[in-house]
Amino acid sequence: MSFIVVIPARYASSRLPGKPLVDIAGKSMIQRVYEQAQKTAADQVYVATDDQRVEEEVQTWGGNVLMTNASHQSGTDRLAEVAQKLNLAEDHILVNLQGDEPLMPPEVIDQVAANLQSHPECPVATLCEPIQLKEDFLNPAVVKVVADANNMALYFSRAPIPWPRDLSFDSATLPENLNARRHLGIYAYRAGFLQQFVSWPVAELESLEMLEQLRVLVQGKSIHVELSCAEVPAGIDTQEDLERVRGLLAK
Repeated sequence: MSFIVVIPARYASSRLPGKPLVDIAGKSMIQRVYEQAQKTAADQVYVATDDQRVEEEVQTWGGNVLMTNASHQSGTDRLAEVAQKLNLAEDHILVNLQGDEPLMPPEVIDQVAANLQSHPECPVATLCEPIQLKEDFLNPAVVKVVADANNMALYFSRAPIPWPRDLSFDSATLPENLNARRHLGIYAYRAGFLQQFVSWPVAELESLEMLEQLRVLVQGKSIHVELSCAEVPAGIDTQEDLERVRGLLAK
């Protein structure tokens, strides 16, 4: 299996300024993420950034870093530019690993790349995990996904889907047979598809839900989705998240 990992890294963050460079047990967050990616079967790992401070940080420990356009609205746009800069073949696989996932299990990164390789009819693959708690099911920050019998995504939503007809908002637990799934924000793409994706207009559903992956479904393309082979710890969005991860690594 041949693939590369690309880690989009923006310096600006409204909730945690300078997020890629925050210290986590003696290393920057972006270095922690990079080192997790290096434990995979990937041929190469790249950081894609638009900030010189991130570029200089990656260079201090010998990582691969590519400067990309500051006007990009998403990590996928940045990924498409990386595919062009590296002159990748259309069927070459890139895994988009978020730059705030320092605890991402390497086997999960390998899994999403392998899933895309084994499904040539799909341009995109992603992963999910079971939702156990009702508060997660109702939380719009937890993105839900529903798939068909062939593990192809039918829809992604911030709404609680699928909704059991007889479920009460007052119920303390979820039905055992619900099988609700939380979408994990890790993707594998084919390089040629990325150029298609960035050429499409933003979809109405995408704008409504603020979920970029809906652009793929609106255009009639398939997204393979499978349960993650390992538990994926939450990423870092806030100072509280940062302190939690610092505590875990300090142990």
